[in-house]
Amino acid sequence: MRIRSLLLLLLITLIAAFTALNWHVFLADTPLSLGVTTWQAPLGLIMLGLLIFVVAYCLIYVLYLQSNVLMESRRNAKELQTHRELADKAEASRFTELRNFLEAGMKQRDAQDKATQQALMARLDTMENTLRTSVEQSGNSLSAYIGELEDRLTPDKNEPAATR
Repeated sequence: MRIRSLLLLLLITLIAAFTALNWHVFLADTPLSLGVTTWQAPLGLIMLGLLIFVVAYCLIYVLYLQSNVLMESRRNAKELQTHRELADKAEASRFTELRNFLEAGMKQRDAQDKATQQALMARLDTMENTLRTSVEQSGNSLSAYIGELEDRLTPDKNEPAATR
């Protein structure tokens, strides 16, 4: 038990002990004035009854407040759980959307890479063909020069010896 509960229990026990020890005084008749008339009744018993009524009223009020707080906290907990589920769904949706966005970006990047690779391969093929043509032309030119030099260096059988 908490300290407040123990103190309340101790206080009620002390009041009960005081009432039990002075019960004959509580039952003694005394003249009570109601403003208009005077009446004979046990003042201690009336005061004890009023005390019990006030304590019972306070306990009922505390229980009412506590039940309202409990119902409000349950309602807030349910609302919080609902909001938490909505937030989780929204977050999952955002993750799904992000994943889809990234996949689309990756596919677009792959398509760009393939297009770039195809363009590069086409350019390399063109350069290779140009280089091959150039090498062939150089080879043909070189062969022609070598043939011309050979013709100049080798004596022709039809030519007279004096011109050689």
